[in-house]
Amino acid sequence: MKTNISITSVGAVSALGSAELEVWEHYKEERHFLRKHDFAGTEAFGAFLPERLRLEIEQLREENPNFKKVDDSVLFGVYASRKAVQKAVWEKGEEIGINIGSSRGATSLFENYHRDFLQNGKANTLTSPNTTLGNISSWVAQDLQSNGVEISHSVTCSTALHAVLNGVAWINSGMTQKFLAGGSEAALTPFTISQVQAMKISAREDMDYPCQALNLQKKQNSMVLGEGAAVICMEAGERENALALISGVGYATERLKHSVSISANGSAFQQSMKMAMGDLSPAEVDAIVMHAPGTIKGDLSEMKAIKAVFGKELPALTTNKWKIGHTFGASGTLSLELAILMLQQGEFISVPFSSESKAPKKLRNILVNAVGFGGNAVTILVSLPKQTREKAF
Repeated sequence: MKTNISITSVGAVSALGSAELEVWEHYKEERHFLRKHDFAGTEAFGAFLPERLRLEIEQLREENPNFKKVDDSVLFGVYASRKAVQKAVWEKGEEIGINIGSSRGATSLFENYHRDFLQNGKANTLTSPNTTLGNISSWVAQDLQSNGVEISHSVTCSTALHAVLNGVAWINSGMTQKFLAGGSEAALTPFTISQVQAMKISAREDMDYPCQALNLQKKQNSMVLGEGAAVICMEAGERENALALISGVGYATERLKHSVSISANGSAFQQSMKMAMGDLSPAEVDAIVMHAPGTIKGDLSEMKAIKAVFGKELPALTTNKWKIGHTFGASGTLSLELAILMLQQGEFISVPFSSESKAPKKLRNILVNAVGFGGNAVTILVSLPKQTREKAF
């Protein structure tokens, strides 16, 4: 990191809602927001947006005729971006960089277009432009009337944190002073659910907590999908209105045996966490928001990586997937939202059924992890701004 980068706002939509106070209050509750749903004849757990929020987002289609036929992943991204930009007090027409990625992209729309093609033998005219991954950032840029670069990508489940990496690189290069980064995912569709079930990693039991993320004693996989989007406004330097600082970034890719494997000792996580910490002592890391998808191998691998880096004195550990599901490409910035809220509130959100999740004495520096298919890991270190530290400590 050449210089600290300020996070001046967060815009997010998830099963917890969208308003900051509402989201925080839901985080403090010990209940989850997962429910069973019939996906075209297949029952599975999912974490859906609240109905009132979904109806509000749907109003975007009435507001702008161009949004009538876009995928939900676009609408989630536009809605979250509007909230973030408004809170950061950015003006329309500013030169800002935009990178909002997605693991699956226009999932629902693509499935609908493909079904029509199989029935009619012809593709809809808008199939290609409405299902490309660039669709999300492009529509956000149009909506904000921005003049900067717009990027979309898929790096599977670490997509959103890769977008943050891009933002750091663009700002440090001097090519922009402001950057909007994050991810959006609307993958609660029958075909996507079927894909997850085919890998035998999804939750299959009715339990008090269907997703057992960070329960290292679980005997079966328990991943649950969720939908949502989260973006952050990033600005060069330490701003007076900073919610948190990005004080370190790390990334790594490990050798794979097959496309969905991860090493038993989480070698990519070890490298990314060490890189993000830089010269910071392990003892100065107060907490880690883990990727912890709720699978046996995934959770254990990340835990082994943490123990390899931190030894016996582990930071406080938590994850939000037991509560809001795994939102694929949006999950990294939704985890970042949790980290920022904990820093702001000075309160740790634990996992109620995990013996590994215990509150720290203080919250100044938090690591946020993400990893995806392809063996790629990203870690972001977020810290309290200097002025906030001086007031709090």
